[in-house]
Formats: sequence, C-alpha cells, structure tokens
Amino acid sequence: MSDKIDIYSDSGKLLKSGVDLMAIAPTRNAAVGKIITDTKRSVAINLAGIQSALASGRMGGKGRQILGRELNYDVVGNAGALEAAVKKLVQVDAGDNTVVKSLNGGKQLLVQVPKGRTNAGADYISATTVGAASITQALLDQFNTDMFDAPIVKAAVWGSYPQTMDLMGGNIAQILSIPQQNEGLGFSMRNIMANHIAAITRKSAMNSASLSSIYEQAGLMEMGNAVGMFERHQTLGLAFQGLNANNLVFDTVKSNGKTGTIGTVVQSIVGKAIEDGVISVDKTAPSGYKFYKANDVPLWNAYTAAGTLAATLVNCGAGRSPQHVSSTLLYFNDIIEKETGLTGCDYGKVQGVAVGFSFFSHSIYGGGGPGVFNGNHVVTRHSRGFGIPCISAAVALDAGTQMFTPEMTSGLVGDVFGSMKEFREPIAAVAGGF
Repeated sequence: MSDKIDIYSDSGKLLKSGVDLMAIAPTRNAAVGKIITDTKRSVAINLAGIQSALASGRMGGKGRQILGRELNYDVVGNAGALEAAVKKLVQVDAGDNTVVKSLNGGKQLLVQVPKGRTNAGADYISATTVGAASITQALLDQFNTDMFDAPIVKAAVWGSYPQTMDLMGGNIAQILSIPQQNEGLGFSMRNIMANHIAAITRKSAMNSASLSSIYEQAGLMEMGNAVGMFERHQTLGLAFQGLNANNLVFDTVKSNGKTGTIGTVVQSIVGKAIEDGVISVDKTAPSGYKFYKANDVPLWNAYTAAGTLAATLVNCGAGRSPQHVSSTLLYFNDIIEKETGLTGCDYGKVQGVAVGFSFFSHSIYGGGGPGVFNGNHVVTRHSRGFGIPCISAAVALDAGTQMFTPEMTSGLVGDVFGSMKEFREPIAAVAGGF
C-alpha cells in the first residue's frame, strides 16, 4: 500500500490532495527535476558589475585595481545587443532550450545553457564557463576591443580565474559552488549557502525551507543515501519538512506562533503523532513516565523533522534573528527524546549538527553567522538533509542581525534566480506538477 500525502502552501492552503509519496521524489517529480536541471544549467551575469569594474579598473577581488586601464563601456545600456549576441554564442542548435534574458533594466543577465552542452559535459560547470566565455566575446565584439584591452574585459568577467579556482572578484555566479569545493561524492546540491536560498525566495521562510529541502534530499539521493528502505525515509522527510505535507508545519506554527516556545511545539508534535497513530505508549514506568514506541519509524522521523522546522519558525521568528537556530535544533530534539523515549530528528544527527554549528556560527569561534553555512560544511553535513532547511528558514526570518546578510553575499543570485517562479515558490511548483 502506498503512502498518500496532501501538499499545502506556506499559507496553509490545500494545493494538491492524495499525492503518492514517491511521486514527489527528486528521481520522479517533474517540477523537482526542473529545479535541479535549471540549477545546473543556469548562471547569473552581473552586467552592472562588469561595467563598474571596467570603469574603475577594480577587478579580481578586494584590493585589486589597475590604474590607467579603465574602460568606459556602457554595458548596461547595451544589454539588449549583448543578450542577442550571448544567445547566439551559447546555443548549440537553433530552437534548442537555450535561454538568455536581461533583467532589472539590463543590470543582470540570466543565461541557461542548452542540454546539448550539459549532456556533453561531465559536471555542471559549463553554465559558468560557457556563460563567462560568451559574455566576454560579446563584449569584445560590441565595443570593438583590441588585443591590448581584451584581458581587462576578461578579468572583469572571470575575476582572478585561473589564479583562483572560484573566480574571485568575477561578475558571474551559479547557485552551485565550483566542483573543487565539494567535500565528498554527491555534495554538489548540498553545497549551497543558506543566504542564497533566502535571497532566491525573497525571504519567504517556508519556501526557503522547501527549496533547501529539495536540494538537500536530491543530494542525499545522489550520494547513495536514499537507496532501498532509506528512499521512503528521506522522501517522507522531504514531504513533511519541505512540502508542508498534511499542513503539519503550518498548523503547528499557527497554534504556537503567538505565545509558543520550543517546548509547546514539542507538545503539539507529540500530541499529533499520538493522534495519527504514528507513535503509541509502549510501557509506563512506576513513576508514571510513559515510554513510547514508533509504529512507523520513518514517519516518526518525518514528524520530528516537521517539528524541528516549526520550532525554528516559532523561535527564530520571535527573535527575528537566525543565531538561535542552532539551540532550537538542539533542544527541540533533546526535549522530544526526554518526552517520548524515542530518537529525535535524524536519530540524533540533527542534535550533533547543532552542537558544532553553534560554535562555528556565532560562539567563541564566530565564523560569520548561520547564513554562510551549507550542507557541505564540516559541522552541518552530518544530518541527512534535515538541518539545513531549518537554517535557511531561520535566515529568511532575519531582520538584519547577521554580519554577512543575504543582501551582502547573495544579491546577484537572489535577483536572477528569484526571477524564476519555481525557485521562488517551490512548494507551489511541486504541487502544480501533478
């Protein structure tokens, strides 16, 4: 017998009922597949940034400027011509699925390379390399640049590449980090900053959790952690934490939003799990303490994953800051374990992530705030996709308390990728794909 779920929006509206659980899996769902495919083939080009770099001679990263080599090119004003030229260079065949679109009055350019290029490559980097090469060539042609100034144009686009592998100081960006920064097999989709996610969704907390969950769970499938019996386990987590299945996250937040705490969210989730028959009393101690048993272990994990997100929305929403997301991840699950005698979300791995994460994000070490973290980081990678969605949601709730805000780190990515509705509103995109 298959699992059936109902998908609700971030405002608690029923979007699709009676959906087969496995139909939302990244390996099967068309909308999720499109998000993943477009992530790999899309790149944002900062035309305004290129124009500024050329005008000032500042390129290749902080503190780098070549005086006397400034170029006064009206790049933004020629965005239309550059758009047409780039499309001609990028496409493989006329009428293929190449997309080149100028945005925000010509300040940015969205480039999506065709499947002919992605299929011919071993990884996803052709969007960046082909996009960068194409805009460089288009600029040289548009402004009749000679061979002496051509390297300046190249540096304004590519930054300090190849001296730095990450195109430091460049004006081109993918959501994905360069492959060399992935810490293990299958980590590409998990190597995305929480700030990027929040910027793309226009700081919609539940949509941030959804997009992050899609990326995390796609990554878990890619790295072989969702094979056999683990596929249902991971997909249930995607459903309940990422797609507000059965309205569990929304209802929990709504009932706890005004006066609730992490503890009251625990009460709500445990009560709902008992009501739905997910868990039941196993035995009662002489003290009256009840030990529970999970009648469906993966589904119990999905409920705790939804609860962890709900607790994050309640707690970080109250503070309008993401710094206490780590303590929320820790203590929601710690209390769940003490309340039921069962494991918390991800069998303790979310708690493990929280302990190291609080140290690295804003404690004694204080590396830079929750927004710069991703599922590829040494302290957050250990949870199988259930920690980072909460961190992305917490960042979306931030009122500007971070050292490194989404506006500072992810403006280009947010402007360009946020222009595509399936990235901006992934819950609705998945529900509308049936």
